Amino acid sequence: MLLTRRVVAEFVGTTLLLIAVVGSGIAAQRLSPDDTGLQLFENAFATAVALVAIILAVGAVSGAHLNPLVTLADRAFGGLTTREAGAYCGAQVAGAILGTVVANLMFELPAVELADRSRTGSGLWLGEVVGTFGLLLVVFGVARSGRAGFAPFAVGAWVGGAYFFTSSTSFANPAVTVGRTLTDTFTGIAAASVPAFVVAQLIGAILAVAVVRVLYPRIAAAAPNVIVPHESEEVPR
Repeated sequence: MLLTRRVVAEFVGTTLLLIAVVGSGIAAQRLSPDDTGLQLFENAFATAVALVAIILAVGAVSGAHLNPLVTLADRAFGGLTTREAGAYCGAQVAGAILGTVVANLMFELPAVELADRSRTGSGLWLGEVVGTFGLLLVVFGVARSGRAGFAPFAVGAWVGGAYFFTSSTSFANPAVTVGRTLTDTFTGIAAASVPAFVVAQLIGAILAVAVVRVLYPRIAAAAPNVIVPHESEEVPR
């Protein structure tokens, strides 16, 4: 039953994340149709602040991974079992799909409209490596240094900033990447561009795990490896 609650938290959290990402992108296009830079700022700001709120809302239940790469890294560090990691990843992908559909419908667009925006090239792929590496370093660096209470704000800050300083606008999340294929709007990505993005994200995640092991080599087994401690640990009520 405990795992079910955690999986539901991951599903709901990722759904809300995609509603924020896609919905703010659509709103930005409509509010600032002639200013791409302003559109990106509006999209980044809304996503960053919503992400902080989502992590605070569901983090105490599941750890607020909201990202298969965070989940797989947590599995590598021993924070989850393989069964738990698989359930988390499935919930995250399903939530990303539902969140995109809901965002489309909110703005009276087709529920599913396949994106045709190609995002390809070595610069964009490198941007995904950098964005993903930094995200996982922030997540596990903050958690493993005993400052999990700051994690929602640190993660939100990284995500909001990475929209601007990475060439790819830092998807940094395979579930989000898949979900964004279903909207032909500002945040959309063509399905053909997804495999290379996911490979770049995996490379960034592997590098981050290696660096975290170097920076924090002696972490007690009881130390949280997730964004915030979840219900399998002692959580104040």
